[in-house]
Amino acid sequence: MAKRAAAKATDPKQTLIAHLNEDLANELSAIIQYTTYAAKVTGPYRPQLAQFFLAEVPDEQMHAQFLANKIVALGGEPTTVPMPVRTAMSNREMLEAVLEAERNARSGYAKRAQEAEEYGDVGLKVQLENMVLDESTHAEETERMLREWNL
Repeated sequence: MAKRAAAKATDPKQTLIAHLNEDLANELSAIIQYTTYAAKVTGPYRPQLAQFFLAEVPDEQMHAQFLANKIVALGGEPTTVPMPVRTAMSNREMLEAVLEAERNARSGYAKRAQEAEEYGDVGLKVQLENMVLDESTHAEETERMLREWNL
């Protein structure tokens, strides 16, 4: 029995499913993060920041749906538990938390694309590379917003 468990733990398909589930948990967290932060923003830039946060939710939902579908297609069970959302009290802290999450997602998807290629799933690799592009765009926009932020 222990040999079977060890073999399953090193099975590339199971490893890929486990990592995709981590990505899914992060996307679920991003949806919560953006929704919550949109409600919490204050000050003169509230309308613009709330809109910025809410505009990101559909992309994160599409990523989450893709990941859940792929996990099922691979024979896995998609997680329903998000990663914890970083607490942020000020507008700047919220943007910094978003930037950190987007950078982490970009890095994770780049690694996952490599894993997909090693596994032999070219379609998954391409989709994950597209998600790297999405997360890079989100990160760059957030970086631009944080430049010279004095509030």
